Amino acid sequence: MKPSVVWLALLAALVLALSVFGQAVMPRLTAVEPASAKAGDQMTVTGENLDKPNVAELRLTDGKNDIKLTVIEQTATAIKFRIPATCKPGRYALLTVTKRGPRDLEIEQPVKATVEGTT
Repeated sequence: MKPSVVWLALLAALVLALSVFGQAVMPRLTAVEPASAKAGDQMTVTGENLDKPNVAELRLTDGKNDIKLTVIEQTATAIKFRIPATCKPGRYALLTVTKRGPRDLEIEQPVKATVEGTT
């Protein structure tokens, strides 16, 4: 096979891969209600593309540690979850995890939630 044919085949494969990746729908969080809650309380995050194919897990993150959340209900526009009893008070970003391919895609969202102390 000529080198130019090999390069052309590689370029076509790259274009195909980029077009498939470019069409991937990414989750986008826009708000959380209530803005603050205590451990054990329920919160609801809203946004776009939040259904199970796009969001496999939802986590709170302080930038160092992630806390996996228990999802109660999940639709394309909302996810209801409960704050774990082990969650320490603080301000957390919400992190969506999408399971696509061999690696998880973790996206820290611009939405923040505050976990209050029990006192």
